[in-house]
Amino acid sequence: MARISRYSRYAGGPDPLAPPVDLAEALDAIGADVMAGVSPERAMREFLRRGGAERTGLDELARRVAQRRNEILRENRLGGTLDEVRRLLDEAVLAERKQLARDLDDDARFAELRIENLPPSTAAAVSELADYPWRSSDARAAYEQIKDLLGRELLDQRFAGLKKALENATDEDRQRVSDMLADLNDLLAAHARGEDTSERFADFMDRHGAFFPENPQSVEELLDSLAARAAAAQRMRNSLTQEQRDELDALASQAFGNPELLDQLARLDASLQALRPGEDWSGQAGFRGEQGVGLGDGTGLIQDLADLDALSEQLSQQYAGARMDDIDLDALARQLGSEAAVDARTLAELERALRESGYLRKGSDGATRLSPKAMRQLGKALLRDVATRISARSGERDTRTAGAAGERSGATREWQFGDTEPWDVTRTVGNAVRRTVSEGGDPAHGIRIDIRDVEVTETEARTRAVVALLVDTSFSMAMDGRWVPMKRTALALHQLVSTRFRGDHLQLVAFGRRAAVVDIETLTSLDAYWDKGTNLHHALLLANRHFRTHPSDQPVLLVVTDGEPTAHLEGNGQVDFCYPPHPRTIALTVQELEAAGRLGAQVTFFRLGDSPGLARFVDHLAQRVDGRVVAPELDDLGAQVVSSYLGSRRAAGGRRETYADWFGGRGFWVGG
Repeated sequence: MARISRYSRYAGGPDPLAPPVDLAEALDAIGADVMAGVSPERAMREFLRRGGAERTGLDELARRVAQRRNEILRENRLGGTLDEVRRLLDEAVLAERKQLARDLDDDARFAELRIENLPPSTAAAVSELADYPWRSSDARAAYEQIKDLLGRELLDQRFAGLKKALENATDEDRQRVSDMLADLNDLLAAHARGEDTSERFADFMDRHGAFFPENPQSVEELLDSLAARAAAAQRMRNSLTQEQRDELDALASQAFGNPELLDQLARLDASLQALRPGEDWSGQAGFRGEQGVGLGDGTGLIQDLADLDALSEQLSQQYAGARMDDIDLDALARQLGSEAAVDARTLAELERALRESGYLRKGSDGATRLSPKAMRQLGKALLRDVATRISARSGERDTRTAGAAGERSGATREWQFGDTEPWDVTRTVGNAVRRTVSEGGDPAHGIRIDIRDVEVTETEARTRAVVALLVDTSFSMAMDGRWVPMKRTALALHQLVSTRFRGDHLQLVAFGRRAAVVDIETLTSLDAYWDKGTNLHHALLLANRHFRTHPSDQPVLLVVTDGEPTAHLEGNGQVDFCYPPHPRTIALTVQELEAAGRLGAQVTFFRLGDSPGLARFVDHLAQRVDGRVVAPELDDLGAQVVSSYLGSRRAAGGRRETYADWFGGRGFWVGG
């Protein structure tokens, strides 16, 4: 026999061949917000809301949900069942009149009088004709359609899909429905009494499972699905006018020509309301469109509205303990399509990856913070940007040519942690072969290089640097938009020193009214706060202490500020603030700067702002110690600071090197 294969879109969950989510864009965005003073948790939430360059965010999904909800309300109106009943009634009456006009007997005249005097109410007219002896077969068929339609609509309100399934139903089909309702009511009554209904439920599903395509696995699941739709039906009824409700109540007794159906449905509704009081049984929906919908379709639309309202709340993520996993992907796919569900699933995976990757961690106070791993990733990204700017400005091109960390001496030695010298490939491979043989292996089957095998090329000693980066954290920095560029600069320099110049000693000093030595994590998450004073004097004291701790290294002093010093530290540890700057503050600041000059520090000031007074003052300070002044644009601050640091190392090392030596030859490639 021929074997037939069918192929279709994979629908068993997340695409197993999809690439892992890219965290780089998310981490960059989160890092920028954190440096602006936003908590990491909130920054992550904001990114999930905004989305990325090629990633739909929660706000866009929420907008589509709201749009879909408005479309349902705008395009539809309730009362479609009444319209259809009226149409069938008019059709039956017209056909009967035509037939009576052809009949000449006296009974036909009495029938005409009865037809002409039908009540204006649709429901009353249908009831009046319940025992009418139809002469026209077409009229009788139309009237029977009314009873069939009402029965199917009432059932479709409680059991989705029955309106279509029972179209052209036989008496046997209707009896099956009646039996199902009777058994269902008995099952729910037993469950309400607290009886063990597991076996009864299994028997019920064996007999009537075809009525429940959602395939509930327990009485509780069955209750959940039935109650949700019944509550939607009740909300639809609440949305009708009183006249419409009265008409439908009067018509309901004609459903399938079986008054017992109404009793069974009333019993079912009462059981569901008692067992699921938490459902919304009293709400309304404001349909205002032109397209009339029937009871079953209207109930489905009410359920759609409930789904959309729940999705709107889930997508808002504004409630306590909100998580992306809360989003009902099945409901989202039903309402907006599978692509929307894929977008939401991707965001959930992104949130999960951010939490599980180690980029976010809980502090001792319970607050979420960026981890050291996240700081390194952010530093790499910032350093790539800095490298690109420096290379573009200096005319360098991207290079992957390995360069030495100094002049090669010809000797080699075993690799040690922190070494950046190039490998001696020949000796490294030879060591790996010898170790493989000594361990009983066969080099012919391949070798594996172990870190113990690595030897590096000895280079001439290069002067190490002791670096102090002093950053102004006064409130004016935040007020004038310099807060984030300052932090990005510190993070880029920290990344460069900690990964490429491990022998250098970098200290970060933040100075506002007071100065303090801070680690990179603290500085990155530092909030802007109102604090009068720019205490450069205190910052220079801390920098000089750092320089004296490493007397054999080349001191490099980098100062980022946007204001003249307005505070100094007295001998008793108290801060003296004065604006305009007091002569004593100026004198003590200059005194400590000259002390840095005597220690041999290479000094660069990075002046932010266009104040003529600040420019004159900073120029004067730089001249006192033979330093430099740079007035960078904010987006170029990081490149200027890193360039100055590298320039200081070149001058101290006595070897003319290009930026490619640092960004290319030391294993860090521009743009990669």
